Amino acid sequence: MWESLPPIAQQLIITVIKVTILLGFVGVNFLFLVWMERKISARMQSRVGPYSVGKHGSLQLLADGVKMLSKEDVRPATADRWIWTLAPLVTFFPAVMLYTTIPISPNWTVGSDLNIGLVYLAAISSFTLVGIFMAGWGSNNKYSLLGSMRAAAQLLAYEIPLVVSVLGVVMMAGSLNLRDIVDAQQNAWYLFPQILGFIVFFIAGLAELNRAPFDMAEAEQELVAGYFTEYSGIRWGLFLWAEYTNMFTISALATLLFLGGWHGPPFLPPVVWFMIKSYCLVFVMMWIRWTLPRVRIDQLMDLGWKFLLPVSLLNMLITGIFVVMR
Repeated sequence: MWESLPPIAQQLIITVIKVTILLGFVGVNFLFLVWMERKISARMQSRVGPYSVGKHGSLQLLADGVKMLSKEDVRPATADRWIWTLAPLVTFFPAVMLYTTIPISPNWTVGSDLNIGLVYLAAISSFTLVGIFMAGWGSNNKYSLLGSMRAAAQLLAYEIPLVVSVLGVVMMAGSLNLRDIVDAQQNAWYLFPQILGFIVFFIAGLAELNRAPFDMAEAEQELVAGYFTEYSGIRWGLFLWAEYTNMFTISALATLLFLGGWHGPPFLPPVVWFMIKSYCLVFVMMWIRWTLPRVRIDQLMDLGWKFLLPVSLLNMLITGIFVVMR
């Protein structure tokens, strides 16, 4: 029966199945990462963490999700209705769209295997800034607006070194295609020749995610909760969902660009190696959050413009010399 279907119908069915699997993974991954962070933070602080609902608190996030869905959706009377309403969606959908070009094994990509996959990822990720600023502006709240302006300055400052840090990998692999970059690391990872690029990429990625110690846009001591102060219930949940989804995306990209992607000893399937490497980087991000204090805004900007950008440019120069002389 499958062979009797026209090629267009076959492709449509395959795409629907892939998208369904993607959305299922995004949802389950979000629940797992929140549970993982709560457990890690509890262990670091000598606490138990989620424990009562389900085995070792495994169902706690489902209970929290039900509570979140049942909360009243309160919109400030002076807020810009449409901008305020659309902001969580504009922030969340790009986080999901990034997954469509990320290969997790030699034969699995949800969307198209783009020859300019890195360019697509850089373009789509920039939409997050639009959603954050919409949330701050549409709330008509000075704390929310200040948080969104901080986020805009922070994302602009760290987007440049983040992209420049990847150029060394692109020059060594000779391609913008993520699958080609992983294939080029079959014998040796790019982590060691591109150690400067990896350090810049990881630090800039943390800042892009507004994760501690770079969570200036959400600094509760002076901004209450930043750009999503006026959000509650499922709309607040979409911001949180986007943050954890993007956290895994940054870890997955670092795995593909610097850690050899799915390559590993043959006793485990390629997709398992990809997941192990990605979740190890997620663990490091959570470790950093619960270890380092929040930096000041001037320290944040100085780190991006005065340190990360020059180091990423230096890495690109060194890589260019190496590629020419090779």
